[in-house]
Amino acid sequence: MVKFLKPNKAVIVLQGRFAGRKAVIVRSFDEGTRDRPYGHCLVAGIGKYPKKVIRKDSAKKTAKKSRVKAFIKLVNYSHIMPTRYTLDVDLKDVVTLDALQSRDKKVTAAKETKARFEERFKTGKNRWFFSKLRYDSNVIRLSLIKSWVKQEKSEERVQTVGGLQ
Repeated sequence: MVKFLKPNKAVIVLQGRFAGRKAVIVRSFDEGTRDRPYGHCLVAGIGKYPKKVIRKDSAKKTAKKSRVKAFIKLVNYSHIMPTRYTLDVDLKDVVTLDALQSRDKKVTAAKETKARFEERFKTGKNRWFFSKLRYDSNVIRLSLIKSWVKQEKSEERVQTVGGLQ
């Protein structure tokens, strides 16, 4: 199997508190571990996106609108959607499995990640990564329900046709 979920790959989180948020893979575990016997990865992502900055904003307001909130998380492969984008941000030294073991280490790692993301945003690189994704879970749920209804109707047709033979 081709391994395409490599470090620095931009992904979208599909499940949980950060559903619809963009993240970047820091480390991947294709074979799983003893604690998590399934494919998963360590991601660092944006919990709160920067706001739109306009020319008439003061420097103080611009600085406030440019803030980013970061998160660090272990995520199952089935709960992320890879994108075509990659982010060349070096987070391996900051975001580690050891950082997830205790609360204070996780907070310091998230703060360092936030600083690196903000630096990246201010330089204007990877603009797509810092734009808010238009993601509505209700729309996705409705489309899933519609597909399930279609599937049930087609199964009923097959049963009625099968009963005639």
